[in-house]
Amino acid sequence: MLPPQFILDPLLQIWLREDIGRGDLSTQALAPVRDEVRQGVWQIKQAGVVVGLPVAARVFEVLDAEVSFMPQVSEGEFWAAGTTIACLQGPLAALLMGERVALNLVMRLSGVATLTRRYADQIADLPTQLVDTRKTTPGLRLLEKYATRMGGAVNHRLGLDDAVMLKDNHIAAAGGIGAVMQRLRQGARGDGPSGRVGDHGIPHPISIEVETETLDQVEEALAWGVDIIMLDNMPLDRMAEAVRRIRQQPAPPLIEASGNITLETIRAVAATGVDYVSTSAPITQAPWLDISMTLQGVGE
Repeated sequence: MLPPQFILDPLLQIWLREDIGRGDLSTQALAPVRDEVRQGVWQIKQAGVVVGLPVAARVFEVLDAEVSFMPQVSEGEFWAAGTTIACLQGPLAALLMGERVALNLVMRLSGVATLTRRYADQIADLPTQLVDTRKTTPGLRLLEKYATRMGGAVNHRLGLDDAVMLKDNHIAAAGGIGAVMQRLRQGARGDGPSGRVGDHGIPHPISIEVETETLDQVEEALAWGVDIIMLDNMPLDRMAEAVRRIRQQPAPPLIEASGNITLETIRAVAATGVDYVSTSAPITQAPWLDISMTLQGVGE
């Protein structure tokens, strides 16, 4: 879901200040018509999933409460090129000053949602779910993860405080899966100074995921009873064997596949039987969806 206004508004204010600076010199030159009420239309120039219209509406509300932003399409749906997706009405100065920030956000989020939908469609008939990652644009994580969700993905953890994920560097630094898991279990049991659960900063309950690259690491992760096993950059045959071994357990953990997932490979990876396929591509490789704003009545 979208973040509440008290979280979103400070971000929008930062982005508006970045663009407007000390004032919109171009719009100031339009006096006296800059205060007149005008109408505008947003159209998409290419087909795609439209996402971010509520955010765009809030951009103009923060800038000027007199602006009305009226979506003409449903959020998160696929629309054809040329579709009018929103109509605006308000003081000309506000429409022009808010145009770039609002359009940038919707174009970015719609691009992410559109590429996410392409990935999700590749495995739509399989039980495997598409999952996003923490590879997001600084300052845009909440919105980009909203876009992937609207595109058909499941959100992975939003931050480092959401879950324990032991990746290759954690494992190497600790000296192996067993070494880091032992420390983690001690902290989760509350073996710290006060003996309370969470003494080491580990909330309870919380999931533990371990990244594995070999079958030996998979076996070690199984022995420690982790909640999720990530199969990272494994060849398909090794991944299938790892899935087989994990599924043989009385209470098997969830299985995530990750690493160099593309539109061409995601289906074969999902077909190995994993629960999740995670990839950063829908965010890191998404082109923006082209959208334009045309003002009505300017110059009449």
